[in-house]
Amino acid sequence: MYKSDFVRQLQTPGGTIQLRRSIKVDYTLAVILLILCGMGLLIIYSATGQSVFYVRRQLTFILAGFFIMILFAQFPQRFWERWALIVYLIGVIALIGVLQAGIEINGAQRWLDLKFTRLQPSELMKICVPLMISAYIAKRKIPPSLKHVSAAVILISVPVLLVLRQPDLGTALLISATGFFVLFLAGIKRRYLIGAFILAMAALPSLWFFVMLDYQKQRVLTLLNPQHDKLGAGWNIIQSTTAIGSGGWSGKGWTQGTQSQLNFLPESHTDFIIAVLAEEFGLIGVLILCTLYTVLIARCLYIGLNSLTMFGRLMAGSVAYTFFIFVIVNLCMVSGLLPVVGAPLPLISYGGTAIVTLFAGFGIIMSIGNESKKSRSVS
Repeated sequence: MYKSDFVRQLQTPGGTIQLRRSIKVDYTLAVILLILCGMGLLIIYSATGQSVFYVRRQLTFILAGFFIMILFAQFPQRFWERWALIVYLIGVIALIGVLQAGIEINGAQRWLDLKFTRLQPSELMKICVPLMISAYIAKRKIPPSLKHVSAAVILISVPVLLVLRQPDLGTALLISATGFFVLFLAGIKRRYLIGAFILAMAALPSLWFFVMLDYQKQRVLTLLNPQHDKLGAGWNIIQSTTAIGSGGWSGKGWTQGTQSQLNFLPESHTDFIIAVLAEEFGLIGVLILCTLYTVLIARCLYIGLNSLTMFGRLMAGSVAYTFFIFVIVNLCMVSGLLPVVGAPLPLISYGGTAIVTLFAGFGIIMSIGNESKKSRSVS
């Protein structure tokens, strides 16, 4: 699975010594990621009306992300465990920067202008939070005590509250999920889980009346009855479910979808891109995509199970479960089973920060896998 790519020769009086420097890559992960990104480029090209501009930009993001993944994979996992706090603090500072000098688009202030591109720090926190919580919990007794669980909850709450100020409720919930997955994998006691569930249920009325904005409440109401406002709030769900249903078994063909090509489908190259895939490639295309996702998640879980450290197991497992949640939330959102929360489809939807962040996370998983294989070969 791992291959030596560079071989240097050193001339000495006693002969020639070969010095090997290998680039450590999990080829299973790399191949699946490239296939998924290739599918994404095809759908983005169709969803944007055959626009080469969006494809070129997405390809640039993919190449940058792939380079970062390979780079991150070369570091030992103890490096990530040691620097987790610094990475976390950089992410929190970036979120504060968004609130102070961020770009506002469609009423939401979520981006930082870096001149050459826009950065969405909330996407970075989807990796920074599980990295921080994994490093923190791994150094403590397992299962974690109430004291350490409370400290972890505080670490999770800081970026969540900052993201809520943007406002971005959907991303805030996803970030909180990334951290709580680590606690779950660490074997958090059942009474803590029950207590958290009771508190969450008790907080729902407060969330509705004091936290959620009017447009967010409207999304929930639209989920219950999208036909109530067909040309307004219910338009997105009606058009996406129409596109999915019209694709049938094998679809209408690439670039032949009516809902996307005639601009009936909103945000067709970002949040609702799965509707374009379903309309043009049908159920077969969706099943192929889900199969690739399943293999990718299974590979991450396999690496986590074979890790020799608690940090490696927690980090790999949390990234795998987080990726699974991202996929499920988008699929359910587009098919009308969840409110529209602005969650892109991983590796398929158009977007720079999101795809680079995902590649960075998989690079850390590769780093964990590299060390496990090295330990096995030595033994």
